[in-house]
Amino acid sequence: MVLGPTNATSVMLMGAFISLALPEEEKLVVLPLLLLMVGLFLIVAYAIKAANLIQYVSTSVVTGYITAAAFLIMSNQIKNVLGFQFQESATTFLGICKLTFLGLAKTHWPTLVLSILTATIYLILQKKLRFLPNVALTLLLMSFACLGMNSLLSPEMKISTFAAFQASDWQFTLPVIDLESISQMGSIAMAIAFLSVLEGTSIGKSLAARAGETIDSNREMLSIGIANIGCGFLSGMPASGSLTRSALNWSSKAATPVSSIINGSICAFAAILLGPYIRFIPRSSLAVLVIFLGISLVNPRHVRMMLQTTQRDRIVFTATFLAALIFRLDTAIFFGTGLSIVLFLRKAAMPELVEYAYSDNGMLTELPTGQDRAHPEVSIVHVEGNLFFGAAELFRNQMRRICMEKNLKVVILKMRNALHLDATAAMALEELIRYMNDNDRYLLISEIKDEVFHIFEVTGILKVIKEENVFRDDPENPMLSTALAAKRAKDIVKDQKAKVTIFA
Repeated sequence: MVLGPTNATSVMLMGAFISLALPEEEKLVVLPLLLLMVGLFLIVAYAIKAANLIQYVSTSVVTGYITAAAFLIMSNQIKNVLGFQFQESATTFLGICKLTFLGLAKTHWPTLVLSILTATIYLILQKKLRFLPNVALTLLLMSFACLGMNSLLSPEMKISTFAAFQASDWQFTLPVIDLESISQMGSIAMAIAFLSVLEGTSIGKSLAARAGETIDSNREMLSIGIANIGCGFLSGMPASGSLTRSALNWSSKAATPVSSIINGSICAFAAILLGPYIRFIPRSSLAVLVIFLGISLVNPRHVRMMLQTTQRDRIVFTATFLAALIFRLDTAIFFGTGLSIVLFLRKAAMPELVEYAYSDNGMLTELPTGQDRAHPEVSIVHVEGNLFFGAAELFRNQMRRICMEKNLKVVILKMRNALHLDATAAMALEELIRYMNDNDRYLLISEIKDEVFHIFEVTGILKVIKEENVFRDDPENPMLSTALAAKRAKDIVKDQKAKVTIFA
């Protein structure tokens, strides 16, 4: 995987600086510290092996964030396209739109003409010559156009361009450690680190799958962390896994990291040569190309999938998107992630309880809704899902509703597919057992696996329910446990007519 600046991390960095409303020169001062913090966050995450937690973050969060970030970046470039600057700072999409609307009267017409020309040239090149580096080619052509237009314009009407830089200006830079800046940028650094891991891991896994290999996500997270610390000391940009560069590297049959070293050397040499010529590039032309980049970040197919797949995806995408438009980008990505996890836990905390009964031919099958049991005194309930702390209350209420039926005497709880029983769920189960005992009813538990049986032993549940009412699972004969429990239920209700088949 090739690391470097990517659209997503660059957009987040720009959004962060917009929200912080820092002057240009202060951005250069705090950027090394920000990258150092990003790298340290990633190294700490590597130490605690946090990479596997990324799989619990919904793609809806990333899609909503990237879509909103694209809107933010495009709205912030309109002023450069029109040739004016804000008199006050704006930190959100709505604030930027408001100031842009108020500044329309200050439009610089030569800049607007050049912007329209830039968009026209770029679209023609993209349509006719897609195989060329059209961003660079458009900037080159517009630099000549700007040079010609400025030679004809008066000094106060000249089109704004960038400042040149020299390789001699570059130096090893120690990040300025400032507690106020650290507290101000903590959430931004964490958000960039989070996005870098999310992006890098997904790209790495995709390429690994194509190559038929595996990837150590935790180790990749360490490499991204070290890269960001290096960028912090060398005045670089946030580093993440680059999809296009990594895919090109893989398709070129690169076998070792030396390919990245060669690529970096060529880029550094080109920057040294081209740096002095940056002063000819018009700001408005680059702004137009950035807007086209923003448009390319919005993936209509992905957005459509988020809105049409499930209600959970729709809620997470919409909430993340709106939060990113209203608040800061780093706030939005954490909000979306939190909401995604909450909705996941809500879904995971809903175990399915299905009642089973023996059919005429002796098979244990699901009891259709509304159909009476063959034996009103005995209910066989199959539990499927997670019985962790989030599901404990729901499980207890559903089971009480079943146990309160008038003629019911015995409930057989099939627990083969009841997963992740924890202390909270164990306490809820113990309360249920005591409740049934107090009401002269019996709870039998079948298909209980070794790990759950161990929990019953250490928590004392086994003493409350009594061991003769617990039937352990036999993997080689999966129906035997429930059949034995059904036989025990027949003995309890003293029903000589009860039909019990034991599958052996």
